[in-house]
Order: sequence, then structure tokens, then C-alpha cells
Amino acid sequence: MFQFEEVVYKVKVGQQRGGWWWPSKAKAMAMAMAAKEKTKTILNGITGYVCPGEMLAMLGPSGSGKTTLLTGLGGRLPGKLHSGKITYNGHPFCGSVKRRTGFVAQDDVLYPHLTVAETLRYTALLRLPRKLGAAEKAARAEGVMLELGLGRVAHSMVGGVRGVRGVSGGERRRVSIGLEMLVDPSLLLLDEPTSGLDSTTAARIVGALRRMAADGRRTVVVTIHQPSSRLYHMFDKVLLLSAEGCPIYYGRAADALPYFASVGFASRLSVNPADLMLDLANGISPDSKESNEINNGDSNLANESAETVARDPKAVKEELISAYDRNIATRLKAELCGVDPASFGYARDTSVRVKREKWSIGWWEQFSVLLSRGLKERRYESFNKLRILQVLSVAILGGLLWWKTPPSHIQDRTALIFFFSVFWGFFPLYNAVFTFPQERPMLAKERASGMYRLSSYFLARTVGDLPMELGLPTAFVVIIYWMGGLRPDPAAFVLSLLVVLFSVLVAQSLGLAFGALLMDVKQATTLASVTTLVFLIAGGYYVQHIPPFIVWLKYLSYSFYCYKLLLGVQFRETDRYECGGAATCPVVDFPAIKSVGLTHMWVDVCIMGLMLVGYRLLAYSALHRLQPPTR
Repeated sequence: MFQFEEVVYKVKVGQQRGGWWWPSKAKAMAMAMAAKEKTKTILNGITGYVCPGEMLAMLGPSGSGKTTLLTGLGGRLPGKLHSGKITYNGHPFCGSVKRRTGFVAQDDVLYPHLTVAETLRYTALLRLPRKLGAAEKAARAEGVMLELGLGRVAHSMVGGVRGVRGVSGGERRRVSIGLEMLVDPSLLLLDEPTSGLDSTTAARIVGALRRMAADGRRTVVVTIHQPSSRLYHMFDKVLLLSAEGCPIYYGRAADALPYFASVGFASRLSVNPADLMLDLANGISPDSKESNEINNGDSNLANESAETVARDPKAVKEELISAYDRNIATRLKAELCGVDPASFGYARDTSVRVKREKWSIGWWEQFSVLLSRGLKERRYESFNKLRILQVLSVAILGGLLWWKTPPSHIQDRTALIFFFSVFWGFFPLYNAVFTFPQERPMLAKERASGMYRLSSYFLARTVGDLPMELGLPTAFVVIIYWMGGLRPDPAAFVLSLLVVLFSVLVAQSLGLAFGALLMDVKQATTLASVTTLVFLIAGGYYVQHIPPFIVWLKYLSYSFYCYKLLLGVQFRETDRYECGGAATCPVVDFPAIKSVGLTHMWVDVCIMGLMLVGYRLLAYSALHRLQPPTR
């Protein structure tokens, strides 16, 4: 049995602070008001219980706290409850129980490029225990897919984002439910499962949930905004919240209208119970004018109707809350005291089984599954035709501009080398910035379910990016290196390629760190733009004589080290160039080379290695802000 008692949740609200220009009296009044309003009560004393085989619907107007309550019942609130107790079969609702609970958020957070079958199969491989083989897990995914009527779209892409056609909204919602059904949860929580769906599709989904609960093994709790009469009568119990987050009804769905009639809020017309309840939750009492006309002008009914219509919404809500305290709260407490949660079973077995193993599968299995899933999901994104065309076009254009540059044109050769370092300094940086902000909803959802370790996800994501991150720069260097007439030595070519690839990994690492730290694409790209500009200017090519007080900037630029290493591959300290007429000068005296030097190359390699590791660790640490599941 799932029960929650006197749940109270409050949040802090922003406080207005007076400035030095405020008059002292006004400032004191503002501070006093801020002190009174520093917290806001979202949920106020919510109590109820649901038994196996039952489906509870939580109703209420927008802003009443339905989603907050469901999130709290699922143990996923960012903070702790102010007060109250949530238990499942008599045990505290801790992390071990949460991993055996299905939680379906309002938004369908799914990978758009995976098929329905792939989505379910990969989740089964991650969430089901290691004692089951891959074939058994695939069979479980197949069974859930058929149970939810998804067989005919098994090999269709999920879609759901712009430019990716996929299954319908109702089918996507069933996929989301199916992901939670894979672990065969005895408790299933769903946030507005019918949101945005037509009435027929909504009825199918609620009907499927009704059948899941009807077998007596599952408890289903849903929030729903405005169900039709057909949907309402599928629910066993209803919890109604006022706009202020206070309970005004809890009980059997069929008993709701008789209850409100008994406390003076009867409807004289045949109405959808949910519509009446939502009106009451907003403080709108039933309008009796129509029934007054039907009853041929009965004066008593007319007077009563006028009195009802004239009721103040605040007074209506206060009366409903008072009636709840008198009629329901006392009875509910007595029922909770008289119920033995152990009589519903599952408590001991579930608790012990989940506590025995912290993760469903081992680290290496998590990494392998996540890597395979990531490669399949990003196969369309990575090998994007426009992206490939962009890189190849720049490479060919650059090769034509620097076509067969002779060794005597040292200015052009150093410019080409600097172009290498600049282009592959900003291109991977900007691409990497989008990675974690775009995957944040999926990462938060799956980590909250305890599907995998953050380390296995991070490394799988890092390794999965390598084919495209290193493939395009390799093609770029192959084209422009030989077209540009750089040093025609296979060893020099290979070393130049390795330096560029090393720089790409460092730039990508910085982009990942920016994205993970800010988790906002607009802010991260702005920061990346400023950083790229600074690194470009301080890279050692445009400004050879940087003032001493700001010279440290170039040592923060990976473009500087990439440029220096590429110069070291192309030139030796003993090389000379034509510096006018028949005279030759040492290349180390050429301004664009002299500003960076050709010594201590291994030190530069080590510094770039430290940047690579440091930026990755920074990104990894920043991802911990997404609050992993309580274990």
C-alpha cells in the first residue's frame, strides 16, 4: 500500500531588497514585507493512500501543486518536504524503493532517432537486473511493446522534434509508459498522461492504465487536468486540490458528487463530475439558475440559487476546506491507523531485493549499452550532410587559396598553419557546447531512475563522439595539407594531423565544460564566442608583441599551443628563409615564428594534455548538479 500523510511543501520566493537610495522608513517596510513572504506553501497537509489494484487521480486547477505532489511522492523533488511522511508498504520511500517505481513525466523525453523497439530494448538492457540475459531482456521489451499496442510501429522512429517524423503523440506517450513498465513496477506514477491528446487517444491510454491496475499487482497514481466524464469514471479514487494546494476532497470517485451535495454544493444539472470539482477548486459554486428555470420558478430554489451565485470564491474555498477537515480528514486518519500495510505484501521482498544490488548491471555493461545507443542515436546528427559539406568546402577553398605555396613564401605558410589552429579551435568548441544542454532532460530523467552511473554515461558520450569529431578534421587535413604545399614528408604530415586532432579534443573538452557549467545554449555560445575571440587574438599570429601585463592570456589559449606545435613540425631552428634579395635569415627570426618560438615542444604537449583532462573533469563535475538519485 502506498500512503502519504500530512505532506507539506514550501519554497522560498525572491525577496525585494531596498537600495541605498530608499528612504529608511520605506526600506524598513519593504524588509518587513519580504520577511513575511520569504516562503510560499505549495502543498498544505495532503493525506491519502492507494492500494494495489487501484488508480488514484489527482485533480486541481493549474498551479494547485498536482505535479509538485506527484514529484514529491516519487521522491524527485529538488528539496526536502517541509513535513509529512511518505511510505510504501510500511517502508520509507527511499532510493531503493524509488528504483522499483515507474515515473512518467508530463513531457515525453525520448531519443527521436531511435525506433520504438530500440528505445525499449536499450532501456531494458540498462534497467533490468543482470541475472536476466540479453535475450530475456529483449523478450521483456517485446512483451511490453505488444501489451501497449505498439507492435505495428516497432520499427518506426520515435520522432517528436522538428525535422524528424515519427510516431503519433499518443504512441510516444505509450512508449514513455512502456519504459517504466519494463521493470514491472508495483507503483506507477504519471504526470498528466493525457495532456495534448485527443479524447479517443486519451481514453485508450487511461484504459490501458486501468487494465494495468486491475490485475491487483500495481498501484497507479496520475495527475490529470480536466478529464472527460468517460475518463473520470475509470478512476477508483480522486484527490482534489484547491488553487492554494489544500485538499478539499479525497475518496472514491463515485462518491464525489454525493459528498459535495451533502456539504451544500449540489449541482442541479447533469454535469461531468470533474468539471464541477474543478469549479469548486477555483472557488466557483454550482450555478443553480438553470435548475431554477426547470423547476418553474420555485421561489425557494431561486433564492438559494441567488445566494449560491453571490458567494465569494474565497469563502467557498474556506468552506470546502473546513468541510474536508470535519468530514474527510478525521475519517482518513482513522482509516490509516487501522490499515496494516504488510497485508498487501511485496514489502519485504522488494526492499531486500533492491538493496542487495546498487545497480542493475555493471559499469562495463552500462558503458557498452550507452555507447551503442549513442552511436545509433547520433548517426544522423554526426554524419549530417550539411556539416560534412561545410568542412569539405572550407578545406577545398583553403587548398585553392594556398595552392602549392612555395617554401620561400613563409608568410603564407605560417598563415595557413595558423588557419589550421584557428578553424579547428572554434569548430569543435561550438559543436560541443550544445551536447549537455540538449541532453539534460534525458540525463536528468534516466539518472533519477537510477539507470546508470554518471561516469559510464560521460565516458560513453566521450568515446561515441570520436568517430565524427576526428573523422572530419582528418579529411580536412588530408585535403588542405597537400593542396597547400606544406612540407612533403609523410612523417611531418602524420605529426601535423596528430597535433590538429589533439587540438580538436581540447577544444571539444572546453565546449563540453561550457555547456555543462551553464546548461543554457545561448549563454554557452556567447561565452564560447568571447573565448574564441580572445584565443584568436592571443594565439601568437596577429599580435607578436603582447604587453607584459597581459601576456599570460596566450598561455591559456590552446590555439597558441596548437599553432606552435604545427610550426615545430614544419620548421627546424636551423632552417632559413629568403628575407630579401639573395639574403637568407633564420626562420626563428621571422616575426610570426619568433613570437611563439620553436623550443620546449614536449612541454606544450603536456600543457595541452592537462587542458584536455582538466576541461573534461570540469564538465564531469558540473554534471553532478543534475542531482543523481538518492541511493
